Amino acid sequence: MTPDRRSVLAGLAALPLGTAARADAPVHGRLVEHPAFPSAHVQPRDVTVWLPPGYDADPAARWPVLYMHDGQNLFDASRAPYGAEWGVDEHLARLGAAGQIRTPIVVGVGNTPLRLREYLPSDLIAALSDDMRTDILGIYGGAPLSDGYLRFLVEELKPFVDGAFRSRPGRDDTVIMGSSMGGLISLHALMRAPDVFGNAGCVSTHWPLKVEGLDDPAALGPWRERLVAAWTGVVRDGLPPPGAPRLYFDRGDETLDAFYAEFQSRIDETVRAAGWGPDRFRSLVFPGAAHNEASWNQRLDVPLTFLLPPSA
Repeated sequence: MTPDRRSVLAGLAALPLGTAARADAPVHGRLVEHPAFPSAHVQPRDVTVWLPPGYDADPAARWPVLYMHDGQNLFDASRAPYGAEWGVDEHLARLGAAGQIRTPIVVGVGNTPLRLREYLPSDLIAALSDDMRTDILGIYGGAPLSDGYLRFLVEELKPFVDGAFRSRPGRDDTVIMGSSMGGLISLHALMRAPDVFGNAGCVSTHWPLKVEGLDDPAALGPWRERLVAAWTGVVRDGLPPPGAPRLYFDRGDETLDAFYAEFQSRIDETVRAAGWGPDRFRSLVFPGAAHNEASWNQRLDVPLTFLLPPSA
């Protein structure tokens, strides 16, 4: 197949790439809406805060915080672009009741029409050769906006959340997570702000950046090798020291995820070579899983139990 670049990029910009069954609005915990949350660094966007079961019952309790990108897709299928959601509240409520995680407050950060540029790591773009950089910036419609997006999260949104809700504001209780391009920006956040984000979950991370020609080995091979080299250099130089943080990757092997294996295996080698052991680093493959919300919903327990273990 040779996907039309405009249509596939439009899908990446909106997410999810696929469909799943509709679900009801949250019945576990409650949502607090902050429409058009303002920022000096990025466009305003909707922010939805999920308060877990028990939050209102114990005014002395404090809670970890999980920041998640593409906030439209987390809790309520009726709000998601294609009627598909992660089911975050259901997963967390069940895992928390079973004592399998430290149940967090969840901050769903809505995306905007500039999603691709906001989630495109600036460090990677800086590491590319001139011709590759020109190619990628042409596809994405301009320079990355990830530095501004990260400033929004760190300087504006997190202080607001820590002031408005009973959070545990420390690094070890602050997790960031996303899928596809959201995986890239989650890794970028861990590398750029390791004193803020203690754990990062990167689901179906879209390492290739492109979507056109991924099924043409002759055309993709040399370009992919150069991009893999750039990525491994950025990760090698940007990772925080092993020990305290937790880093999670996964991928499927269908649809877009089918093109991630070479990238992910080389990134995994780089992380392990930096001294990250299995207690702090995990990278998994889910056979048969595609690049869509249905697949991410089905395996969400796995990253949640790794990133939010009962004991920090």
